[in-house]
This record gives sequence, C-alpha cells and structure tokens, in this order.
Amino acid sequence: MPMTKSIVIIPTYNEKENIEDIIRKVFTLDDFSILIVDDGSPDGTGNIVKELQEEYHDLHLLERKGKLGLGTAYIAGFKYCLEKKFDLIFEMDADFSHNPDDLVKLREACLNGADLAVGSRYSNGVNVVNWAMYRVLLSYFAGIYVRFITRMKIMDPTAGFICYKAEVLKKINLDKIKFIGYAFQIEMKFTAWKFGFDLREVSIIFTDRTKGVSKMSGGIIKEAFFGVLAMKISSWFKKY
Repeated sequence: MPMTKSIVIIPTYNEKENIEDIIRKVFTLDDFSILIVDDGSPDGTGNIVKELQEEYHDLHLLERKGKLGLGTAYIAGFKYCLEKKFDLIFEMDADFSHNPDDLVKLREACLNGADLAVGSRYSNGVNVVNWAMYRVLLSYFAGIYVRFITRMKIMDPTAGFICYKAEVLKKINLDKIKFIGYAFQIEMKFTAWKFGFDLREVSIIFTDRTKGVSKMSGGIIKEAFFGVLAMKISSWFKKY
C-alpha cells in the first residue's frame, strides 16, 4: 500500500457517551489519524478528547465557540487537514451509525482510482438498521429528488460517510460552500462531480445511534429541499 496519510474528521456536539469509544475503535485500525471538531459541547466532550490526546499522539482537536453547523465544522476540518498535508480526508459521525471498520473499504476505493468514495446506504438495496420507516423513506426519496434535480448518478447523495482525496478539496473553493446542514453533503458531492472527479459508492450498513441525541431538524430538511434547486440553478452560471 502506498504511504498515504489518512485522517478521519469527526464533528461533535454533546457526544460524551460515544466519543471515547469511537476514538479507541478507529485507532485499532492501521494508519488513521483523527481530528475531532467540537462545537463547544457543554457536556464536556472536548475535555474527554484532551485526556485521550495524552494517550494518542495522532488525535487532533479543533475547538469552536458554539454550535455553528455540520457544514462549517467540516470546512474548518478540511482546511486543518490540508494544512497538515494529509492525502486522504474522511468524514464520519461520532455515534457509530457509521461502522469504523468501513473506513478501510473507503480508503481502498480511493487508493484504487476513486477521487471521492461514498459510504452508501442505498447502492445495494436499503441498508439501514434501527431507523423509523418515515426516516428511511425521507432519506431514500431525498436521494431520488437530488438525482432528478442534479443528474448525478449517486444513490446516496446525502451520505456523510466519505473519503476525499486531498486534491478534490483543494480544487473546491471551500469558502464558497453555502450549506451548513445535511445539504452540505449534497453540495460537496455535486461540486466535485461538476469538476469531473470520479465519485464511487461503497456499500455500507448504516445503524442508527443507540446513545446520545440525533441532530436532525425540520430546518435541516427544508434547507436540503429548497437548497438543491437553488444550487442547481446557480451552477448554470458557474465555470467548473
């Protein structure tokens, strides 16, 4: 395997029930660093990470002053990781809905030609565990809607379990990414696709969190629905 530097960005807000376990699990895998981007969690998530930094020298922490949104957390993380010269940069949730073992599959996809590998719930049937039916339907039909509007072939465009090659993130003007909720995930994939990068889906099983509280809200869904249309229209006036 080529010597590539891989780092997993995990954004957190009140994840004290999960954070130590997810960090320890990722560090059982070979050759991954971790960046926690914590939005001033009042439950002390950041303090747990600081204690673990004494044990793990490849554990990085970015602390922010408040709950500023998923998209801005990842943008801050991307800039940090590019500055530190990482080659492969991953997105993953803190709550074990993404199986850390699948990081290896995403990395393999990028080492074998993909520019962006998506951990996909829907590329091979519907692989979602412990979600209420309305959430499965909402997520699945969101994918149909996004494909219809954007013409991307991605089955799971809202997925947040991703591996990016550094050159993808360097090409995208991160300061121009508009969305901060789940629409952020769509906008990043769409922008990479418009630039001609190779997006590939890797089938995973998504298991809903068993600890902590979901951050999904009506505002996030609204942003995604109307935002995709606005994103598509504005793309007609951009050069890629």
